[in-house]
Amino acid sequence: MKLLIVTQVIDTEHPILGFFHRWVEEFAKHCEHVHVICLQAGKHSLPANVTVHSLGKERTKGPILRRSGTTGKVGPLVNVLQTLLQKLRYTLRFYQLIWSLRHEYDHVFVHMNQIYVILGAPFWRAAGKKVGLWYAHGTVSRSLQLAVKPSHIVFTSTKEGMRIETNKRAIVGQGIDTDFFKPLPKETNTILQLITVGRLSQSKNIETLLDACTQLKNNNIAFHFSIIGPAITPTEERYAEKIKKQCDDLGLEKEVTWVGAISQSALPAYLQKAEVFIHDGSTDSLDKALLEAVLCGCVVVSSNPAYRAITEKLAPALLFSPHDAPALASTLQTLSHQPPNIRQQIMQPVFTFIHESYSISKLISGIVSRY
Repeated sequence: MKLLIVTQVIDTEHPILGFFHRWVEEFAKHCEHVHVICLQAGKHSLPANVTVHSLGKERTKGPILRRSGTTGKVGPLVNVLQTLLQKLRYTLRFYQLIWSLRHEYDHVFVHMNQIYVILGAPFWRAAGKKVGLWYAHGTVSRSLQLAVKPSHIVFTSTKEGMRIETNKRAIVGQGIDTDFFKPLPKETNTILQLITVGRLSQSKNIETLLDACTQLKNNNIAFHFSIIGPAITPTEERYAEKIKKQCDDLGLEKEVTWVGAISQSALPAYLQKAEVFIHDGSTDSLDKALLEAVLCGCVVVSSNPAYRAITEKLAPALLFSPHDAPALASTLQTLSHQPPNIRQQIMQPVFTFIHESYSISKLISGIVSRY
């Protein structure tokens, strides 16, 4: 099979989407050739049977309209026109690529960005190409509803990750590189090492985690909390300012480190050094960061419903209700008094299940088999 993949970013150093480079490597093992159309290309090293085509976002340096000779501040109208021109350019490039490559791919796999299904599916279906969409997020948007209709298959990690009831839905789990995310012997720590990973967005509910940390401090539990992840959009930047102010107001400056964005290659080292991963995300879909943390040997305490479905019978003590900071703090306090070997005994059934069920090789072979 010759496959066309459409995705946002191909870049091993991207702090959020760097993992997808590994997915493409795995697809290449199952396909005669893989063409990848991405909005933005950065650092990558892929097999010889993979060709990457960028829509050119990485080449956009500053406002388009100011390069023509205008000076001074760019007003709102100019910003709107600039954005529209960029989107038009990306769209034309997208159509040019799916047409010019039409004899070089049999089927299509679109990762998360359902807009590309809406744009490309009429042509792909007319050309007899099967269209698969990957979507793993709790939100059901109008664009998702529009994209599901022309898709032949909608791949997702869990039922909660794609909430539209349709016989097109294929629940295939997540794909984690278990050779890359793996445990190392934990150092002996005198204080509890906490960590969380993800974009600094409202859906992550960092406030809950900070409130729980405050209760730990009030109960004289020594800890350090590393918060890893960037604020990418203006909305996220405002949220980051808000929670950093909350952190200062709670007097947690010494206990909390805002690590910021890191590359995918740097992430395992942080997770391997941490002891407990805490999470109160409200997207309801299975957060990949949770699985990576488990595989790196962290005890994972979360309110995520998809994680609950995995853990409820295996380690129910590691679950709490959404936004329930006192319950999270109570669990962390209990863990702080347990020796590391006891914590790992609690996590072992979860680790074994995730290691066996969510490897990247199992995921990609499962996706390819459905075309």
